[in-house]
Amino acid sequence: MNALRRTADHGPAGLTKFHRLLLEQVGHEFTASHQYFALAAWFDDRDLPALARVFYRQSLEERDHAAMIVRYLIDNHVAPDIPGIGEIQTSFTEPRELVALALRQEQQVTEQIKALAKAARDELDYTGEQFLNWFLQEQVEEVATMSTLLNVVERGSGNMFDVETWVTRELSSPAEGDSNAPETAGPAVS
Repeated sequence: MNALRRTADHGPAGLTKFHRLLLEQVGHEFTASHQYFALAAWFDDRDLPALARVFYRQSLEERDHAAMIVRYLIDNHVAPDIPGIGEIQTSFTEPRELVALALRQEQQVTEQIKALAKAARDELDYTGEQFLNWFLQEQVEEVATMSTLLNVVERGSGNMFDVETWVTRELSSPAEGDSNAPETAGPAVS
């Protein structure tokens, strides 16, 4: 019998709390990917290509995060039962709303990753805890980027030309591949 599914005290399907939370996180990451795609499309439809590129890239990055977790689950003999995605918002009136939503989303993901790290630590799952270190570091960067972008949009006072110029200058170059990033299930797209 698979050691990861061995006892009833591990909850549904015999999984540990950590593995159940990881499976849920796959859904959260795919939801974030879809939400970012919706934000990108909104900016794209309003001829704001620099902001659209940032959010299209974020969408791909979140997809890769889900694929990293799936790879970890597969490598640890946990069936990757892929959950559906949650609700996404598609109706907005002004650019600030979209960036504020992105920041809230990153803050929420940060809390989810912290809960995962706590579950791994509580269960003495040292490889799980180590796996999450990269995600914790990534979330610091994501929250900082969205916080700065929100500040720039607010300071722009509706002048999206200036915001686009700043985004082109500061955020347009794609991030170089992180050699410390966990491997994805399937090819990485970002």
